[in-house]
Amino acid sequence: MNEEEVLAEFRAAGALLEGHFILSSGLHSPRYLQCARVLMDPMRAARLASALAATLPRELRGQLELVVSPAMGGVIIGHEMGRALGLEAIFVERPKGVFELRRGFSIAPGRKVLLVEDVVTTGLSSREAMAAVARAGGEVVAAAALVDRSAGETDLGVPFFPLVRLSVPTYPPDRLAPDLAALPAVSPASREAAA
Repeated sequence: MNEEEVLAEFRAAGALLEGHFILSSGLHSPRYLQCARVLMDPMRAARLASALAATLPRELRGQLELVVSPAMGGVIIGHEMGRALGLEAIFVERPKGVFELRRGFSIAPGRKVLLVEDVVTTGLSSREAMAAVARAGGEVVAAAALVDRSAGETDLGVPFFPLVRLSVPTYPPDRLAPDLAALPAVSPASREAAA
């Protein structure tokens, strides 16, 4: 899938939103990609995951042993990536603010992990999830996401394979663009935005 085909999937699902959004990072943006909407169609989710899996080099795919994703946003695409790669898929949660394995999930020491996200903006959630994998004994060897909102600026410390890279402006709350400041802010993310 090329970038326009990926965005067409988001548009078809009503998942490419325009307005004033507060991201989970606390930054503000005039566009928001609601991955939950694009992934609610299992066939669309499978197509996107297959396309994302195809971006991974063959040598890397041969090393991977497990897919891990952060809850909430990464659970569906992580599961679909597991299916596309023929691997088990688990997720980390943050019931007390720090990602951890729960639900009886475990990672064998040294197991090679692909971290999968829906959207990466600053990379903070990805790095926090990667730290949880390391604490559990796994080794994140690469990361993948449906969307890289940083347009390639985010460094996760491992090879990163997004399906699409977008350059969407983001603003700290105290430096909003005037046209954005004129609109009411909405927080569509699955967790509270940082202030």
